[in-house]
Amino acid sequence: MTPKAVSPHPGMGFREFVACIALIQATIAMAIDMMVPALGNIALSLHVGQPNERQWVVTAFVLGFGGAQLFYGVLADRFGRKKVLLTALAIYVLCSFVAAAADNFGALLAARALQGIGAAGAQVLAISIVRDCYSGRLMAEVNSLSFMVFLSAPILAPSIGQGLLLIALWPAIFVLLGVYATLITGWVAWRLPETQHAEDRRAIAWGEVLAALRLTLQNRISLGYSFAMTLILGSWFGFINSAQQVFAQVFLAPKLFPIIFATCSIFMAMAALTNARLVERLGMRPLSHNAMVGFILMAVLQASLALSGHDSLVSFTVLQAAMMFCFGLLAGNFGAMSMEPLGHVAGTAASVQGFITMLGAAVIGFFIGQMFNGTLVPLTVGFAVCGIFALAVIFWAERGRLFKATVVLN
Repeated sequence: MTPKAVSPHPGMGFREFVACIALIQATIAMAIDMMVPALGNIALSLHVGQPNERQWVVTAFVLGFGGAQLFYGVLADRFGRKKVLLTALAIYVLCSFVAAAADNFGALLAARALQGIGAAGAQVLAISIVRDCYSGRLMAEVNSLSFMVFLSAPILAPSIGQGLLLIALWPAIFVLLGVYATLITGWVAWRLPETQHAEDRRAIAWGEVLAALRLTLQNRISLGYSFAMTLILGSWFGFINSAQQVFAQVFLAPKLFPIIFATCSIFMAMAALTNARLVERLGMRPLSHNAMVGFILMAVLQASLALSGHDSLVSFTVLQAAMMFCFGLLAGNFGAMSMEPLGHVAGTAASVQGFITMLGAAVIGFFIGQMFNGTLVPLTVGFAVCGIFALAVIFWAERGRLFKATVVLN
């Protein structure tokens, strides 16, 4: 049956469900990407000394986001999805307004970390809700479609942030984030039903929690694709951390950042749409494994140009867009494949995977960003190294059987 024939989320149609999940997840992208054009303004306003220290505005959010995911899964499996999701969104809303009122860098970073904690709930619960309702290739299709809608955030967010800076100070960005999340919270409270089956509720007992953790961590497919996604996402965070400095210092064109970032995001959205149309016919593994190889090839070429001194704004834009197209083909499939064996503990599984992925990606991205030295070399080499290691992890997870549509559950 098609998703329209049977509704696993009564009262909400398939299209509205996809849009709702995507816009919940977009709170995360908005909180990260809208900040990037303002990092220089924030550093100047709050008297941040070293240029690379401004990257903590992104990293503090990602650390809070990654660290809190482990707990949301336990709560979601015990109390259901909707109540926990609404609580997380409320935390996000409150901390957005607190960040807008911050008068020193430490207070801003604390608010950002707490905002990340709220966003973590949105991410974990969105994944768990999708897994409650769908499985297999249909779940991958939902992930790809929601990912495509979700990508409207990075397409628009930097431009919105830069546009706000033309008429207001940087706190206005946080105010807008708070208003956006308030609207999403109202939509969820009004329209989204509880999706967890009553028989799947798990009591908060350390024995059960540890058992679910062991199940998640001992599953070869789940762990492998989580680690691979950690590496790829970490390289992307490296770009986000240093993007404002790259465009200001390397290309001497800071105002072009929103345009080029949007271009890359459009390519990711195109890839997600392509994946949604092809995944049922070709399978998750062939699509994502080939995309992983393409990502590596583009990253190695980009690193070679940077190391040889032949890089340019044009070559960077073209290769970055190509890499993001590959990223769009693999992201939804990696997420679906890592969750596929763990449907009966979806909340805990999503939180463990999110914990591993986001904390690891935050550390990798911060390391790459802190290596910024006025050239593209650290960033481009970071993309290449992360891609190569990600493919090696997938090779391990699949026991050497790449590019095949067969499913290996452990």
